[in-house]
Amino acid sequence: MNQTIILLPSITFFFLMLSNSSLSLDTIPVNQNFLDGETIVSPNAKFELGFFSPGSSKYRYLGIWYKNTIPHTVAWVANRETPLTDSSGMVNLDSQGIMSLFNSGGAIIWSSNSSTSGINVNPVAQLLDTGNLVIKNESKTNKNILIWQSFDYPGDTYLPGMKLGKNFVTGREMYMTSWRSVDDPSPGEYTIRYSMVKGNYQQVYIRKSSVTETRFGPYNGITFAGQPSYKATPVYIFDAHMIANENEMYFKLTFMSNSLMLRLILTPGGKYEIWHLDMHNQEWTQDFSYPSDNCDSYGLCGPYGICNAISFSNCGCFKGFERNYKQELTPYNNWSSGCRRTKSLDCSPKEGFLKLSSMKLPDTQNAVFHTNVSLQGCEMACKSNCSCTAFANPNMTAGGVGCLLWFGDLIDMRVYQLNGQDLYVRLAASELLANSSTVVNDGNRGVHSRFSRERRVVITISLSTSAGLFVILATCTWIKRTSRADVEQEAVKVLEKDHKCSRRKGSIELPVFSLSTISRATNKFSIDNKLGEGGFGPVYKGVLEGQEIAVKRLSKASKQGLDEFKNEVICIAKLQHRNLVKLLGYCIQGEETMLVYEYMPNKSLDWFIFDDLRKSLLNWPQRFNIIHGIARGLLYLHQDSRHRVVHRDLKAGNILLDHDMNPKISDFGLARMFEGHESEANTKKVVGTLGYISPEYAANGLFSVKSDIFSYGVLVLEIVSGKKNRGFVHEDDDDINLLGHAWRLYKEGKSLDLIDTSLGDSWSTYEVLRSIHIGLLCVQPRVEDRPSTAGVVSMLAGEGSLPSPKKPAFFFKGSEIDSVSIYPSSINGVTLSEIDAR
Repeated sequence: MNQTIILLPSITFFFLMLSNSSLSLDTIPVNQNFLDGETIVSPNAKFELGFFSPGSSKYRYLGIWYKNTIPHTVAWVANRETPLTDSSGMVNLDSQGIMSLFNSGGAIIWSSNSSTSGINVNPVAQLLDTGNLVIKNESKTNKNILIWQSFDYPGDTYLPGMKLGKNFVTGREMYMTSWRSVDDPSPGEYTIRYSMVKGNYQQVYIRKSSVTETRFGPYNGITFAGQPSYKATPVYIFDAHMIANENEMYFKLTFMSNSLMLRLILTPGGKYEIWHLDMHNQEWTQDFSYPSDNCDSYGLCGPYGICNAISFSNCGCFKGFERNYKQELTPYNNWSSGCRRTKSLDCSPKEGFLKLSSMKLPDTQNAVFHTNVSLQGCEMACKSNCSCTAFANPNMTAGGVGCLLWFGDLIDMRVYQLNGQDLYVRLAASELLANSSTVVNDGNRGVHSRFSRERRVVITISLSTSAGLFVILATCTWIKRTSRADVEQEAVKVLEKDHKCSRRKGSIELPVFSLSTISRATNKFSIDNKLGEGGFGPVYKGVLEGQEIAVKRLSKASKQGLDEFKNEVICIAKLQHRNLVKLLGYCIQGEETMLVYEYMPNKSLDWFIFDDLRKSLLNWPQRFNIIHGIARGLLYLHQDSRHRVVHRDLKAGNILLDHDMNPKISDFGLARMFEGHESEANTKKVVGTLGYISPEYAANGLFSVKSDIFSYGVLVLEIVSGKKNRGFVHEDDDDINLLGHAWRLYKEGKSLDLIDTSLGDSWSTYEVLRSIHIGLLCVQPRVEDRPSTAGVVSMLAGEGSLPSPKKPAFFFKGSEIDSVSIYPSSINGVTLSEIDAR
């Protein structure tokens, strides 16, 4: 074999990558030194082996990376724990097939520790197109015998073809370990480990040190049940295999494509992510990130507790169980004690099982698995063992059999919207009967053909009573309908009286709900159903005719809130758009005044982006989709609806998120309509939220669609940065707000420094820079310098070049509003403020 090594000057990894000038063959021959500055390239130039310095680090590492990708992506590091302090590192492969890394002093700082005792070897090291660095024997007698491979020593990245698991013969365990930081590849705090104990059913844990943070699994025959939301991109398909036998247990993924590459990584922050690389443009796309919500936290709801991501408190107990330690003086959302049975088990023959569907099955550490047992046989096995608490068939493959039996407490359960599994939980006989909808047969064989006199009397009395009840019921129904009509008429009169929108012709086309209906829907306004409390009163979750709803209950102490209530019902009732929250109806009865909306399970935008823990749950593609969605909603309000509507309180707290994280603009209590050719209006009372109010509105009470555009620009910069405009603090710019900080970075050509660090490297440079640019254009001091709503939408779509922004309004903290007197008007004094112009 002809072998050539091209020697290059000792230059940095990044220059090598950018210059694309380092070329070499795909093997390392015996006893020929491999130096810093040289690289080995896989046969089809997919991977490269060499020395590099990660991020801002000055240390040098021997590693394998994807060739010519943006950003540069490292797949494997040899000397994670012992970095080189300079660029004098040297690699040597000796005649026994041992690869060693030497520092400038000649000391070995890393070695493959290959063992070839008793074998006549002619070793060669080769980098394969799979990203696997192998040392194999090229001697004629033992050709192609594998001596060592990097795939047996994974780092933070899993590449297709690797095994993750344990060899029971050698005792070697293969698992993923995160980097300590983006600049430090040394082993971090997080690991992904497979359940590698003989007899245990396969599942996966992400642990921080020794503490379990989250759990995948169990394995359902196709994938791990802890990631049901993940679907492979249609352009590629891979096969996942779980192998378990007496000698080893491991997970292996195979993937073949000429145009795409796949990697699974564990980030320094403990996130498990799946990415694919399009080899045509050499760009990475994120397909999956886990954990994705609170319910992915291990054991969040305690023993027998069940987690539901779309409920406010997340945790609950299923039928036959109640919350443990109800009187315990702990925060309401602390469910560490879990749930307990309302009736204890006594191993009675009448005990049975409650079927729970769409479940993530409990942790299988205290479970036993039987391979060739049907579901019916599994039930019999559990029922015959008094210690068995639940059973399930974990195999979702066609015709799959298998039986999991749990003994002891059930931990780490949750409900999925899709792709969950069935779990059968043991209940006491009395609980099973109480929770059953089946009519129990009393065993009577029939009735006699002749009626006794006593029976005739009983039947006559029953018929008479039934007739009387029918009359009473009919009368009540008539009264109820009449009363409901009166309630509706009274409601409309109240709403239209002395209100500026009453000049509109026609009646309000919204349902009027009775107080009793809303009360039943919210379980009598139970504290368990309370979603939160805003300036006008509390908001409750409910279920009405099978649909989840959110009920805003106007506080009796809020006089100003009645005006906003009238405005929302009359002026906004007919607005229908996918990016606006839908108003379903209202209730006016006695002293109660309520609005009924569609329920948004993922709360509001501010709940995510302004929280240090939750902000990482919103990746860049989701944030960019939210930026787009808000703009489309505004375009409908400003241009496409029957009346031009100015929201006047656009902010992160008024952007709600649906099941798929799509944004919906909410809270139209302060909105105003324009008719005909009206485009702006003036008011003596300025209302809104500090940090989002435009300068012309704050100073002169003048508002228009461009006032909403200003608020939108603030929102865009907040979404990109994950920082609030109001209260923004930066160590280098402590005298300016977020708008000023963004402007300075823009002028210095450092706009990318604004991006939220929790996003990692999942963002698109083009999209981020364009979003920041558009945000700055929207917060211009002069109304005429801000783009139109249609212009914003087209800019986001990438159409046309962008004009240069000028210095934004409210550049310094408080500079433009020092002359404005501010008086809080909302109950909480934060979310809504009045500004009286002077």
